[in-house]
Amino acid sequence: MANHNVTGKNGEALALAYLTRNRFVILHTNWRHSHYEIDIIAQRGDVLHFIEVKTRRSLKFGYPEESVTKKKLENLINGAEAFLYQYPQWKRIQYDILSVNLWKNRDPEYFFIEDVYL
Repeated sequence: MANHNVTGKNGEALALAYLTRNRFVILHTNWRHSHYEIDIIAQRGDVLHFIEVKTRRSLKFGYPEESVTKKKLENLINGAEAFLYQYPQWKRIQYDILSVNLWKNRDPEYFFIEDVYL
């Protein structure tokens, strides 16, 4: 497996632990419909969160959250619409980005951006 794939898998595992510590209930990971994929679908209270996780090992290419493009957000929204078609009971939803920095010899650093919109 390529290094960037390992980094992504590690980041998603850390993201799940972070969200659980912050009172989220994880409903789905890597949920797929057609060509859309949502990294994490979680619930906190009565709000359903669609979460994009981005992980980096250095800042050579910028902060992880900077790599979430308009197109990526559009795909997240379209994937969420497909999910909500299947599970229409949710009235309150939110799109979030969870950025994970994996530093050498240091604890991971998290940056959670809630309620992102275009």
